[in-house]
Amino acid sequence: MGMAMKLRDSYAGLNGSEKAAVMLLTLGEDRASPILERLEENEVRLVSRAMADLGTISASLLEDLIKKFTQRFAKGGSIIGSQATAERMLKSFLPADKVSDIMNYIKGPGGRSTWEKMAIVNEGMLAKYLQGEHPQTVAVVLSKVAPDNAARVLHDLPEELVKDVLSRMINLKSVPKEILSDIEEMLQKDLMMNYAVINQSNNFEHMAEILNRTEGDSMDPVFEALEERHPEAVAQIKQLMFTFDDLIELDSKSLSTVVRSCDTDTLVYALKGCDERVRQIFLSNMSERAGAILEDSIESIGPVLVRDVENAKAAILRKARELAESDAIVITREGAEQQLVY
Repeated sequence: MGMAMKLRDSYAGLNGSEKAAVMLLTLGEDRASPILERLEENEVRLVSRAMADLGTISASLLEDLIKKFTQRFAKGGSIIGSQATAERMLKSFLPADKVSDIMNYIKGPGGRSTWEKMAIVNEGMLAKYLQGEHPQTVAVVLSKVAPDNAARVLHDLPEELVKDVLSRMINLKSVPKEILSDIEEMLQKDLMMNYAVINQSNNFEHMAEILNRTEGDSMDPVFEALEERHPEAVAQIKQLMFTFDDLIELDSKSLSTVVRSCDTDTLVYALKGCDERVRQIFLSNMSERAGAILEDSIESIGPVLVRDVENAKAAILRKARELAESDAIVITREGAEQQLVY
């Protein structure tokens, strides 16, 4: 037999997410879906989880809640919130993979998914988070995650904390279900939700890599349109993109390798559209004779189309990435230690 649904009849016992969940369930799927579409993903997760855990809302509580939201509604009836209800509503406006992610999230705490998800969290991030927690909590967490993950977390913790945590793990007996649920809830709310936000930067890096591989200035009109809608996101993506101007940040040997791998015509067109500083950096990474010939060709070629300049720059960038992928050079950015691999 299944467990009986809990009856909720106290307005004071509802938190903000639960109140929002009740109102959305009252509106029904057709009216609630457009509202949910306007929420941020973390807000959808919180409300969806509240829906899944609501239980039965009494008619008196529903009426009280509706009156507080708006005086225009009449007396309501009982509604039931469950995981099935939340999943059905989410499917009405989200792709299946997104629904699956959210439902996996709201099935914890108490489910197996909480600790399995910990495996995807960067160990350094988890260690930094756990340093602010009580050693007993750290001991419980490390006793639940995979041994490989726990070992890497321990490596990043202060030595004194490690001693205390290991001592507590030795003496750790069965953890009461209520305490374990509280810890799982804490991890879901404070760590996994934040990890999802941090992972957005990884998505930006992936987008930057995609855009790095587009032809010439073909994406310029798209960027202009996106900047109006997502100015901060586009700025971050542009910062992560490896551009032609970034080539001059390579060490001398790496840049020389790139230059030697490009034909003269491509270099002529690319450098024709560069300022004098960038041009001189390229020329300084060539032999004196080759540099003089290239400089003479740039001056004698006359006016060229901007499109041809951009295509030449894109070709050199592609060559640089090919060299990096074949380990001929290593491209590092943002102050990372530069290396050469031959």
